[in-house]
Amino acid sequence: MNKSLTLEDYQAGQVILIDKPLNWTSFQVVNKVRWLIKQQFKIKKIKVGHAGTLDPLATGLLILCTGKFTKQIETYQAQHKEYTGTITLGATTPSYDLETEIDNTFDILEINEAQILENTKQFVGEIDQRPPVFSALKKEGKRLYEYARAGETVEVPTRKITISEFDITSIDMPDAHFRVACSKGTYIRSLAHDFGATLNNGAHLSALRRTKIGDFSVDNAISIEAFEDLIKAQD
Repeated sequence: MNKSLTLEDYQAGQVILIDKPLNWTSFQVVNKVRWLIKQQFKIKKIKVGHAGTLDPLATGLLILCTGKFTKQIETYQAQHKEYTGTITLGATTPSYDLETEIDNTFDILEINEAQILENTKQFVGEIDQRPPVFSALKKEGKRLYEYARAGETVEVPTRKITISEFDITSIDMPDAHFRVACSKGTYIRSLAHDFGATLNNGAHLSALRRTKIGDFSVDNAISIEAFEDLIKAQD
């Protein structure tokens, strides 16, 4: 990013690549960046939006658009994404990640590395995936997680997604570390859950990092603190 950006630059439109920290929601990142711009230029409002939510327990690339570039958000959202992370075998959780506590455990002694590597093949290509019930998708006007937190059972329909690459990069039982490239709408939490089920076992997502969206890479992203320093240096 150019250190000499003006208010007019932000209003005309900028793409800001943020490396989202752990335990921040995507909305909190947007709010923080919007507040920093408003404070720096002493204005009451500026459009800022993100192109694709990351769960609080995930880190990595978050594309933010300002001003007139917010109209391009859907274009960025539609692009393929890449992630790295960890699937932990032998236990499931209701949210398919560590947002909720373990509800079932399984014996993993009979699972070997060859089975884990072979198991990735059935997930590559166009597949039907069921989103987690702990998600922000809406059904009958309510977020799915609202039903889940209220203990209500709700049927979540499957939808077609595409996984173009799914590689196990290392195994340290019960953890299988992976890299995946996938289409918009893919839930990596569901992938982790289904991965365990197809091994006749259980699994959950224990770490996730988004590394790419289209041609944008987390290698070119900056921390929220770095953005704050950058914008304050524009005096």
